[in-house]
Parts: sequence; C-alpha cells; structure tokens
Amino acid sequence: MLHIDPRALFSRQEVALVLITAVWGGTFLAVHIAVQYSGPWFFVGMRFLTAGFISAVVFARVLRGIRPLDIVAGSAIGVMIFLGYGLQTVGLQTISSSTSAFITALYVPLVPVLQWIVFRKPPRFLTWIGAGLAFAGLVLLAGPGSAGLAFGPGEIETLVSTVPIAAEIILIGWFAGKVDLGRVTVLQLLVAGALGFLAMPLARETVPAFSWVGVGAAVALGAASCVIQLTMNWAQKSVSPTKATIIYAAEPVWAAVIGRAAGERLPPAALVGAGCIVVGALVSELRLRSRRRARAATLPLAGIEGTAGLVHQHGNGTD
Repeated sequence: MLHIDPRALFSRQEVALVLITAVWGGTFLAVHIAVQYSGPWFFVGMRFLTAGFISAVVFARVLRGIRPLDIVAGSAIGVMIFLGYGLQTVGLQTISSSTSAFITALYVPLVPVLQWIVFRKPPRFLTWIGAGLAFAGLVLLAGPGSAGLAFGPGEIETLVSTVPIAAEIILIGWFAGKVDLGRVTVLQLLVAGALGFLAMPLARETVPAFSWVGVGAAVALGAASCVIQLTMNWAQKSVSPTKATIIYAAEPVWAAVIGRAAGERLPPAALVGAGCIVVGALVSELRLRSRRRARAATLPLAGIEGTAGLVHQHGNGTD
C-alpha cells in the first residue's frame, strides 16, 4: 500500500503559512460578529492598540533609538491603516464577511495603478489583465443584472477602504530601507488605534456597554495579528515568494468557506465574480512579487490582516 509522507509535499513553513492564511480569512467573520456588539471605531481602537502594545514588547530593544523619520513613517502608515481597516470595519456592520473579503482583495491590483498615477510607473501588461478580471468580478458581485455597480453603503465603504490599504503598501515600499521597521511597526499600530478612538465622537459613537464578545474579539485579533506576522517573517525566509503568493491568494476563499459554515451564502454569479477577483489579484501579485523578492521576508508587521497580496508579501502586520 502506498504511503505518502505529508512532510515530503509541504514544509513546516508552508503549512504554517496555510494556517495563518485561514486565520486571516476567519478574521472577517470575527469582525462582522464583533461589530454587532461594539461600534466600529471603538473596535478599531481596541484592536490596533492591543496589537501596538504587544509589538512594543516584541520590539522593545529598538524603541530607544527612535528617530523623527521613524515617527513620520509610522504616523503616515498608521493613518492609512486607520482609514483602510476602519472603513472595512464599518462596512462589515451591514455586509457579509465573504463579500467584504472579496471586495477587499481588490487592493492588490489597485496598488500598481496607484503607483502609475503617483510615480508615473506604468504597470505591466498582466497587471492590467489582473485589474480587468478584478473589476469584472466586482460587477458580478454587485449583480450581473444591474446597470452599474449597484452596491449598498457597506459595499461602498469596503470598496473605498481598498484605496488607503493600497496606499499603505506604497508607503511601506517608499520607506523600506530608510527606517527601522520595528519602531515603525509599533508606531503605525499605536497611531491607528489612537485614531480609532479619536474618530468615535466624530462618528457620534459612544463607548459601548461592556461585552466579552466585542472586547474579547478586539483583543484577540490584535494579539493574533502580531503572532501571524512573526510567523510570516519566520516562514518566508525559506518559502519562495511565488509559493507564498499562491498561499495568500486563498485568504478570501477561506473567508467564504468560514462564512458559509456560519450560514452566509453568495449567489452563483457572485461566486463567479469572487473567483475573478482572486485570479485577478493573483495575476497582479505574481508579476509584482518577482521584482521584490529580495526584501519579501524582511519587513515585519506592515499592516494588519489585509487580503492576500502585497501587504502580506512585505511581511504585513495586522490584516
């Protein structure tokens, strides 16, 4: 009888990346549930301050020599995290975790488009194909019978969130090699968390009644973000960028599987659209990753849980 040793097929590092990608997918449902017990901005504040405090312990040694440029970089990236994941959290109040995950994945093909607009760096041909596939998938998610993108407020908020998430990735690349990544990691998470709390009065949001579900989810997600990124930094030292990209591209798929287990359902056309988004993100990311292989596994906690894409490839923190 033929026996196959799983270790011959997958390394420990690859298995670890598959597991954390599944956890990423599950965070969408966790947030979707948590914001039923807590306002979105309070949740964002709790989540990122927790991640920031834990990362401060992890990177305590390097915090003593903090420089003005570290503060500028950490603050700028932190603002993008706050806007991106804050709007995503607001959207999760009214849309399913599966829909949120697939829409969020659009930030991957959006990154090269923004680089083209800001830095006049034209995307490659396959990047445009990926962006086209992603847009077609977005139309199918909105409803193939609609005249345009017939999205509700939750979908629109999530779609808008992909812009600052993509901007976060561009800022990470801009500051890479110029700042201490441990210091920037701590600062960006603390800035994002602090801004979450400061946004509460502007959104007319009050401190919610204590709920173990809301507070527990925020603290657990913050802690999980740090563990996930430390695992990524360890695993991507030996896993090729191409393999890592393919593994990360499954994040919204995991979100859909976990969401379905919790009772969420996407219509057939939306499932086709979701598939187009994943393929489009994968095509775009594979082309970009080939240029950035040298520094893929060296940047710790650049964001939080974002979907499979450049944040992860840069050693993302918190999506």
